[in-house]
Amino acid sequence: MLSRSDFQALLDSEGLLIVDGALATELETRGHDLNHPLWSAKLLKENPASIQDVHFDYFKAGANIAITASYQAGIEGLTTHFGVEEPDARLLVKRSVEVAKAARDAFAETKDAKASDGSVKTLLIAGSVGPYGAFLADGSEYRGDYQRTVDEFKDFHRSRIAVLIEAGVDLLALETMPNLSETKALLELLQTEFPQAIAWLACSMKGAAHLSDGTPWQDVLALVNEHQARIVSFGINCVPLHETKDALEHIKRFTDLPLICYPNSGEVWEPATHTWHGSQPDALLAEHSGKCEAASQLAAEFDSWTKAGARLVGGCCRTGPGFIAAIHDHIKT
Repeated sequence: MLSRSDFQALLDSEGLLIVDGALATELETRGHDLNHPLWSAKLLKENPASIQDVHFDYFKAGANIAITASYQAGIEGLTTHFGVEEPDARLLVKRSVEVAKAARDAFAETKDAKASDGSVKTLLIAGSVGPYGAFLADGSEYRGDYQRTVDEFKDFHRSRIAVLIEAGVDLLALETMPNLSETKALLELLQTEFPQAIAWLACSMKGAAHLSDGTPWQDVLALVNEHQARIVSFGINCVPLHETKDALEHIKRFTDLPLICYPNSGEVWEPATHTWHGSQPDALLAEHSGKCEAASQLAAEFDSWTKAGARLVGGCCRTGPGFIAAIHDHIKT
């Protein structure tokens, strides 16, 4: 686990860190059936090599950070939806880190991993911690309309966080958080039980000015700022690409933390039918094959995010290696 100062030094050195893109939807693009409550975590048991391949391709595309396939892989989710015992569930969470590390190690041996001075580029592993809403598998992570006590949220997240840290992630990715009570639980959990951990906190949102449960960003950031020792970046993920800039501009008014954004394609997920609605905006998104179209439009989007304060940038659902390559080619060259 990196220290806060080590992470900040890396960020200062790089200027901007590139986060990877979608995992589950990229796996679906490659022919895997993920119609399952555990989504990409399903393949931790059935085909972990396929996850490793996607991690590798994102590193090759220019990502500095791979996010583990543990978004849905809470211990309760694995025991409920796979029917495994807790020790085996913990091993599956550990495997999510192992396959990401294996991809990093394999990529580090290639010429593409070398910086101009011959050193290996910054390559980090972020342990994904998805919200309780992801366990519910009904789209709740985009609404935040579920209620548990702070202690219940802590109990849900504790074991997965412990395994991710033990397995050697560089930092935690608290992702798609839609609910203020759950956010409070995670911040308290890190502060009191995992003081060695650092994390970014990325939220889903309801319009540009609110968390998904309707809490204004000002109130969310007031809570985050009380626990800032553990949080190295704050921002948004799995939000519509075209709303990203406005949200970042709202958020930066209330925090000095480096901002993070990794939006989705702008399509809408329908949990009842497990289908996406709307079309990928070809003017803004790269093809999953790696072919980038309309680079000037993409460049304008990326520039608007960094001007709004983003220091960590990537993609979420329905973005692929081509999207990450476009970010890299524009920002890093």
